[in-house]
Amino acid sequence: MAVKTVQYKQHTFSISYEILNPSARHDIIFLHGWGSHKNLMKHAFGTHLGNFRHIYIDLPGFGNSTCNMALTTEDYATILESFITMIDATKAIILGHSFGGKVATLLQPDLLVLVGSAGILVPKPFKIRAKIFLFKLLKFSGLTSLRRFFVAPDAQGLSEPMYETFKRVVNEDFTESFRAFKGRALLCFGRQDTATPLWTAYKIAELIPGSEVVEFDGDHYFFLEQGSSVAKEIEKVVLKSLEH
Repeated sequence: MAVKTVQYKQHTFSISYEILNPSARHDIIFLHGWGSHKNLMKHAFGTHLGNFRHIYIDLPGFGNSTCNMALTTEDYATILESFITMIDATKAIILGHSFGGKVATLLQPDLLVLVGSAGILVPKPFKIRAKIFLFKLLKFSGLTSLRRFFVAPDAQGLSEPMYETFKRVVNEDFTESFRAFKGRALLCFGRQDTATPLWTAYKIAELIPGSEVVEFDGDHYFFLEQGSSVAKEIEKVVLKSLEH
């Protein structure tokens, strides 16, 4: 594990990362999802894609990377742009899971690999909508001390800057960002995923011309058991590009 510091908006971010296959010629960058860390991605893909230099990054505020200010997804992308330049890496392939998929999209890699990516708004179940309504009612009544009973699982235990970040990024509509992506895209989604349902993959595919959807059995974390299958799909796309 290594650490680089990035200066952004008068704040210092310590970015923890790890590189595998350091002598390989082509880079693949892995970005984890919300509440996760680089080791999860390394567990899934570390023994695959041996012809690539793997770059595993803890996003600011997660794993061993620091964050002491509220960020937007655009802020994450800007910080990573600086970091990628700092370690002399390329944006040939960036794989992003869930929230990491949104950050990866903004980085405009040559090949974007979205694994259960967030970014398409999914209607909230009635139970969640009712919970939000009740919290707003309590907030209006001044009973904000009960907030901990209404906080989403992804927001529990967060520092104040990260909780503010969560509120900014959780309900983003990335339709225009997907539409603005100009590279090639491979969309790998789980058929049983309820966080980023399979239908959202096809919605993204409509927004990114020439993109390809590959379905897998499994939920939001299907790639943990099927990393080799995702890796093979990446290799297929790379091979196709070399043939042209």
